Amino acid sequence: MPSRIADPSLAKRGELSYNWAYSHMPTLTTLIERETPRKPLAGRRVGVCLHVTKETSVLVMGLARLGAEVHLTAANPLSTQDDIAAYLASQGINVYAWRGEQPKEYFDCIRQVLSANIEFLMDDGADAHVEAHKMGVHGILGGTEETTTGVIRLKALEKDGLLKYPVIAVNNAYTKYLFDNRYGTGQSVIDSILRATSLLLAGKTVVVCGYGWVGKGIARRARGLDAHVIVTEVDPLKALEAHMDGYKVMPISKAAELGDVFITATGQTGVIRGEHIEKMKSGAILANGGHFDVEIDVKYLNSAAVSKVEARPYTEEYRLKNGKRIYLIGQGRISNLVAAEGHPPEVMMMSFSNQLLSLIHLTKHHSEMQAKVYDVPQTVDQEVARTTIEALGIEIDEMTEEQKKYAESWLL
Repeated sequence: MPSRIADPSLAKRGELSYNWAYSHMPTLTTLIERETPRKPLAGRRVGVCLHVTKETSVLVMGLARLGAEVHLTAANPLSTQDDIAAYLASQGINVYAWRGEQPKEYFDCIRQVLSANIEFLMDDGADAHVEAHKMGVHGILGGTEETTTGVIRLKALEKDGLLKYPVIAVNNAYTKYLFDNRYGTGQSVIDSILRATSLLLAGKTVVVCGYGWVGKGIARRARGLDAHVIVTEVDPLKALEAHMDGYKVMPISKAAELGDVFITATGQTGVIRGEHIEKMKSGAILANGGHFDVEIDVKYLNSAAVSKVEARPYTEEYRLKNGKRIYLIGQGRISNLVAAEGHPPEVMMMSFSNQLLSLIHLTKHHSEMQAKVYDVPQTVDQEVARTTIEALGIEIDEMTEEQKKYAESWLL
């Protein structure tokens, strides 16, 4: 099937973006160069449902170099960089993605990938995995999942006895969540808010909903820009950690009256609801750092507003009946991919290295694996860490033989 993209003429610009990302992702490119002579994916048909960004283009082109027939679609209707889609299509990749897809178009593109007799499925958020199960797609031998929300959905499928093939939870690799979720999302979400609003964060009160690895990163970056940070949580352990890290911790119902900027990072639904929005200051800014657009009650905003205008690109002003103005970034979707460019390439090189090596692992071992969610093999996680250390020119110590024996002995 021919690719479905916005504008083929953008391919040249996309090539420049691809080259920029390639030059800043040494871990991933080193692994691609190493594996290319072996062609471990030769003859394999791989479906990819990821955000179509410059970083993703390096992974996708790498899959093709390793022999795969790749069918690519977007993991979010608003995250596709159209120049990247055009460049990949010009290089023979089957691409079904453009920025601004309507919900039906978004799932039509996913179904188009699933209809290509794919053997392996690489996903971000599990929309493609779930759709494959709804469609009863046969022939998928295994898959990977990029993000926390997707892993939760897949574990729910497994718990209900419905998961049909093994899936490796890339998100659970140390070299993914410790860096991608914390440093990548932390920086890119703040970047999206600055781009969308052009406002100063110093002196403002930023409310971060959720103190997982994503929330930790966002809170730390906001504090680094001299914002006053409040954390809201439902988990007592994470709330205690936020308190010990020096943040104010309180329920969202109290924080709603104090915040200037609100950022959700929970992966849950209904985090900021109408009752909270009613308490907010006029001019409050809402942004979502989670995968799906369910954390902020956008339906309430649309029903309660007497007017809605685009105040700035990707920033909508809702004027409520009480006269307050509330600003929503990126329609409540993941702001760093709607109002910015997603994670920096130096972070995504580790995440996508896990994706690449996990896929190669699946091609070798899928027949030995059950239909369940697996963590990334420790050997893969270690290889990504070791390759990154070497690529960055960092030198570390090695244990002596005496230390190795000491670590394995119960005698002092």
